[in-house]
Amino acid sequence: MSHGPVTKWNEDGSSEYKAKLGVKMFFVYLTVYSGFIIINTINPKLMGIAILKVNLAVFYGIGLIILALIMALIYNYLCTRKENEMALISKEGDK
Repeated sequence: MSHGPVTKWNEDGSSEYKAKLGVKMFFVYLTVYSGFIIINTINPKLMGIAILKVNLAVFYGIGLIILALIMALIYNYLCTRKENEMALISKEGDK
């Protein structure tokens, strides 16, 4: 015996925006990550240079992790804002 969903789920009007934003952010990260790969491929000795008492490889790697976390927070903020905007438009249309 199924009682159905607890809440009503409408179509997500912001899904296209979120998909485009995700693709753009992916390419930003891909560009930065590609720099890491290119440095390792072309001049791996460069990764041994010390920056702030750690080598460039560690510094760059931690930077990539931090960048991913920051981008995730930005993505969440922008998507939430768009969803709230769409919900407000939907409520105004229902009146």
